[in-house]
Amino acid sequence: MMRTTSPKHVPQRTCVACRKVKDKKELIRLVRVSDKVVEVDTKGKKPGRGAYLCRAQECWELGLKGGRLEHNLQTSLSKDNREQLARFGAELSGGGGEALKE
Repeated sequence: MMRTTSPKHVPQRTCVACRKVKDKKELIRLVRVSDKVVEVDTKGKKPGRGAYLCRAQECWELGLKGGRLEHNLQTSLSKDNREQLARFGAELSGGGGEALKE
């Protein structure tokens, strides 16, 4: 008997800003590592509560300013942490991917 192979399952996640469902690899994961500290998780492996944003600058602005990211991560961001994440988002969309290097 010949077996047919089904297509490989691709994990899907939702951007917290624009609410579009995309492949997990197309989004950037942000993770709450401790109370009021959120980091970018480029590999998607860090432990902690996570949320996803598109690579688009508009999504980073909306996610950070609108409080959607804080709501999804169940924390409140410090001013410094918010600025750090905003810089990452700006570099990501305008810097040709330089921000992805760890």
